[in-house]
Amino acid sequence: MFGWLAGLALALLFWGGASAQADPVCVVDDRDREVCLDQPTERIATLSPGATELTYAAGAGEKVVAVVAFSDYPPEAREVQSVGSHTRMDLETLVALNPDLVIGWVTGNPPEQLETIEALGIPVFYIEPRDFEGVSSAVERLALLADTRDEGERVAAEFRDGMATLAERYADAEPVSVFYQVWDEPLMTINDEHLIGEVLTLCGGVNVFGELSRLVPRIDDESVLAADPEAILAGGMGEENRGWLTHWQQYPSLTAVERDNLYFVPPSLIQRPTPRLLEGSRLFCEQLDRARAKR
Repeated sequence: MFGWLAGLALALLFWGGASAQADPVCVVDDRDREVCLDQPTERIATLSPGATELTYAAGAGEKVVAVVAFSDYPPEAREVQSVGSHTRMDLETLVALNPDLVIGWVTGNPPEQLETIEALGIPVFYIEPRDFEGVSSAVERLALLADTRDEGERVAAEFRDGMATLAERYADAEPVSVFYQVWDEPLMTINDEHLIGEVLTLCGGVNVFGELSRLVPRIDDESVLAADPEAILAGGMGEENRGWLTHWQQYPSLTAVERDNLYFVPPSLIQRPTPRLLEGSRLFCEQLDRARAKR
């Protein structure tokens, strides 16, 4: 059953040995592991849509040889070979593509599959930015691994500067109580420790579920009604699908409904930890401004 694994492992060992004379490239990933390559990566497999975006943002898009489902940005990523979903990869197809680096998702990919990949001698670089600086840092570290440092540093600096400008602009904004809906069934939100929670705070929002202990808590309609947020923001199943917001219109006494403060945010702009989070944050802040204007 594992014959193909053994054969591929030998092939990878032989193939990788030819470049052993180059200076190694080492960076620390988001699991605090030092990942070293004998030379800058030339063939990258990205195992989440966010990892795909970050790799392209780092200037290494031309080196991506494998992605997973929903890796739809930038558009050229849609043309790259898919190896399944982020929760279940086709390892035989993945390894046959000869990646010399795999970009894993700390909490999103199956650990046993990533362990198998590493056992075959393919380095895995884990990412999962948890704050704004983590996004910039991920881009810079990926650029180091791919030898695209100039582009990575440029993109990272633009993101840092943009978020700093937003933070300064909204530093004294009047608070707006907010419920952010990250999923519908089961109903889920985020706490203040989540990256989206940081965006909410930056824009002058007060997360009505910010004190909950879980990063992505499950709640119910009754909890939202009791919290009575001034605004409700939601993503949805797709970039244009506002269906989740219509659910709340059955509660006309809810302040967010009464004031028509039901706002849609394209999920890829706010739920992926990539430089496009800046665009999503600007939209988030603008929507809270609309809520303030209705007082």
